[in-house]
Amino acid sequence: MQATAYTYDPETRTGQVLLDDGTPVPFDAPAFDKGGLRLLRPGQRVRIEVEGGDRHRITLVTLQTF
Repeated sequence: MQATAYTYDPETRTGQVLLDDGTPVPFDAPAFDKGGLRLLRPGQRVRIEVEGGDRHRITLVTLQTF
């Protein structure tokens, strides 16, 4: 699944992404760490993996590559 980085706090390694429909979805430090990133800037296109039906829980955040 793809999304756009919306917020990111480098101290806690947490933030939010926006899904393509504009829905903000938070991610936690383990999801960020799993993606191997060091920094995330608002507006970057990212790839996410999620669990949990209607209530998305992000399990991975990494850069979108083509």
